[in-house]
Amino acid sequence: MNIEIGRDKTVRRAYGIDEIALVPGPRTLDPQLADTRWEIGGIEREIPIIASAMDGVVDVKMAVLLSQLGALGVLNLEGVQTRYQDPNPVLDQIASVGKDEFVTLMQTLYAAPIQPELIEQRIREIKQQGGIAAVSATPAGAIRYGDVVAKAGADLFFVQATVVSTAHLSSESVTPLDLAKFCEEMPIPVLLGNCVTYEVALNLMKAGAAGVLVGIGPGAACTSRGVLGVGVPQATAVADCAAARNDHYRDTGHYVPVIADGGLVTGGDICKCIACGADGVMIGSPFARAQEAPGRSYHWGMATPSPVLPRGTRIRVGTTGSLEQILRGPAQLDDGTHNFLGALKTSMGTLGAKNLKEMQQVDVVIAPSLLTEGKVYQKAQQLGMGK
Repeated sequence: MNIEIGRDKTVRRAYGIDEIALVPGPRTLDPQLADTRWEIGGIEREIPIIASAMDGVVDVKMAVLLSQLGALGVLNLEGVQTRYQDPNPVLDQIASVGKDEFVTLMQTLYAAPIQPELIEQRIREIKQQGGIAAVSATPAGAIRYGDVVAKAGADLFFVQATVVSTAHLSSESVTPLDLAKFCEEMPIPVLLGNCVTYEVALNLMKAGAAGVLVGIGPGAACTSRGVLGVGVPQATAVADCAAARNDHYRDTGHYVPVIADGGLVTGGDICKCIACGADGVMIGSPFARAQEAPGRSYHWGMATPSPVLPRGTRIRVGTTGSLEQILRGPAQLDDGTHNFLGALKTSMGTLGAKNLKEMQQVDVVIAPSLLTEGKVYQKAQQLGMGK
């Protein structure tokens, strides 16, 4: 339904993940029978969860562990892992500096040049340990380092920016990335993002994307929505882009996974995104809380170190358990931030969804009170959902 906010300005209501709830159907299912497998770029994974390409979340060790646990981690090719042979002292600095000095320090640290030989080295290190080598770069980075990534034998290449489109206008001195040509010429699957609308998602799929990332600004450490005023709440964005996927599949017979990226903290958030139509999700801050995460209990956005317009901050997320506890359990916390696979399977069982395609079809209602109804004591005592 369109709403008029003033003369000549009609808008559409959009909904966030916190505003919706999933409705049980006429049947239930033993959670052990729930099939959570999905495929991305020809690679099958048991768990439809990807760790974000953020320096506080994924390094070589995390990428390998995530692969072993049935998920996937993406390495940032324009971060500290490819600027410094030994990134540990740099990560120690980022974790120790005060909040007033943080942005300046980040701009200084990320001014160090990216070393192509380190890109090759990191990819080889992941592969040699049996991990899936998924890497990410901005469109400008893809132009510079695409050949290096292909030569090193990466498995997946994510081309990511705040907004990626097939209709990008540049100044005469800049040659923009031709997404369709890049997808065609790369010898490995290329995933594109981010976007939040049906039209852009469809165009990215037509350009040859092996997957499309959905989400602008919902991330825990991202400030793009405040700095730029740009974004669409995730429930609506995912549903719109999933509609593009369905139409593209109907017209071409080619299925392109949609990945909800950002702002997802609990198992319930992940379940709701899939119910809105996502095939998988990309998350950052929940994995930054793992004992094995490189961020030293901190998490920061990809655009935080921008030399001209930082669009991210550093947040303290703490350390709550091992990566295995967060991803597969057993949970030691009662707030939905541990055992994401168990949460997904249990939700699917409660909803009677045997697989992810059935999970995408469950009924959804608008429910702004879902997270607060009856939770007076939890909120007052800062327990469970009241933390």
